[in-house]
Amino acid sequence: MKTILCYGDSNTWGYDAKTGGRFPPETRWPNVMARKLGDGYAVIAEGLNGRTTVWPDPVEGEHKNGKSYLIPCLESHYPIDLVIVLLGTNDLKHRYGLSAWDIASGAGTLVQMIQGSAFGPDGGAPQVLLIAPPPTCTAGTLFEEMFLDSDEKSRDLGRQYSRVAAELGCEFFDASTAIRSSKTDGIHLEPGEQVKLGAAVAALVRRILG
Repeated sequence: MKTILCYGDSNTWGYDAKTGGRFPPETRWPNVMARKLGDGYAVIAEGLNGRTTVWPDPVEGEHKNGKSYLIPCLESHYPIDLVIVLLGTNDLKHRYGLSAWDIASGAGTLVQMIQGSAFGPDGGAPQVLLIAPPPTCTAGTLFEEMFLDSDEKSRDLGRQYSRVAAELGCEFFDASTAIRSSKTDGIHLEPGEQVKLGAAVAALVRRILG
């Protein structure tokens, strides 16, 4: 049995942009991925609304910092064969004032923490798949002010995440090649995009884990 941990934000949690609620379990991308993979894989979905890569949120709370919970999460679920990191959208909030380079570097810090851990098989480190989130499209939405100037920066995340993945020697996927953000609020995924993402990542996981 191969264990996969999906470490992400509201899109991993399954936030529904149209209702403000949560998609049913069968719609969320980690569960779609699990169905596509079939027997022999255990998928753990660890999504938190507002989670950043490594930045405590001065408005919503320090617990939104993805760095603070990562090691306890890994230890709780080990042995883990693969950790999928899909974070960075919340780092685009105007309050942080971060560049795409900064955000990718934050994601890289998480990758290094995983690679330096002993929570994989036989006391080694889990493998890592770093996913760059799709660009935002918040202009004219309720999130426009919160994510002011994010849309242009977000279009550079794929390039910057690819650079970090190459430097650290981990697997990489640019989500923008498979999905796009909802026009409803510019940052979340519609149900069909959740399904597309789950299917695309499942194909990658089969290659990575055999």
